[in-house]
Amino acid sequence: MTYPIYQVDAFTSDIFKGNPAAVMPLESWLPDETLQALAAENNLAETAFFVREADREGADFHIRWFTPRVEVPLCGHATQASAWVIFNKLGWGESLIRFHSKSGPLGVHMTTDNWLVLDFPNLRIEEQKTPKIIIEALGTAPEAAFHVTNDTNYMVVLENEAAVIAAQPDMRILKQLGNKGLIITAPGDQVDFVSRYFVPGSGIDEDPVTGSIHSALVPYWAEKLGKTKLEARQLSERGGVLRCELKGDRVAIAGQAAFYMEGAVHLE
Repeated sequence: MTYPIYQVDAFTSDIFKGNPAAVMPLESWLPDETLQALAAENNLAETAFFVREADREGADFHIRWFTPRVEVPLCGHATQASAWVIFNKLGWGESLIRFHSKSGPLGVHMTTDNWLVLDFPNLRIEEQKTPKIIIEALGTAPEAAFHVTNDTNYMVVLENEAAVIAAQPDMRILKQLGNKGLIITAPGDQVDFVSRYFVPGSGIDEDPVTGSIHSALVPYWAEKLGKTKLEARQLSERGGVLRCELKGDRVAIAGQAAFYMEGAVHLE
C-alpha cells in the first residue's frame, strides 16, 4: 500500500524557516503503532494524520498528531500544515475546514492574503511554585510559574526578550518532566511578546514554532497588555511570526505556510 505524504513549513512564508510538519491524509485509520512508527521515521516535531469524516456533525476531518515518541492532544503548526494541504492539494472548495480532535473542535480558515487562521481553545493557566526541575534546568527562574491545566506544559515568564534569547536549558534535566513541555516567554522588543518552547521528554529539544502554546500565551499577554490583538514571535533558530487574537473562550492564531515537498510512503 502507498500513502501520500507532504511536508509544509508552518508559520513562515519561506521554506527552511518556521516549523516543518509532515502531513499524511488517510482513507481510514491505520493502527496506532503504525502511526507512531511513521512519525518516528519522519523524525519531525509532529506528523499529522487526518481522515475525512463527512458524516460527523460539526467536523469535516478527524485529525491526530504524533511526535517521534508520543501522540499529543493539540498541535498548531501541524494543523496549519494539514489545512494547507487540504486547501491546496486536495481541492477543498470551502474557505473553512473543521477538524475533530482530542482537544475538541478546531477550525482553520484562509484569509484573502493567504494567511491560515487557527480557531483554537483558550487554555487556562494556574500559577504555582516553579518546579525544582525547571529551576535546575534553567539555572535561574522566577519563584512562580504557570501550569497549563488542559495541556502538558509549564510556562515561565522572564524579564525581557534578551533573557528568552539567552536561555540555555539543560535538556538532560528538563527531560525529567516527561511529556510536559516548558514555555519561556517575555514582552517583545518589536512585537507584543516572544517565546521559546522545549519538550525533550517527547523527543523535541526545542520546537521551532508552536501554534498550540499560543492558546495559553495569548490570554496571558492579552490581560497583561490590555489588548486582544497581538503579534508574537517564536525565537528559535528557524523562527516564526504569529498574528493572534483573543476571542472569549477561543484564540485565533494566524500564520503563513510554505510548501516544501510531497511523495509517497510504501507500507507492505
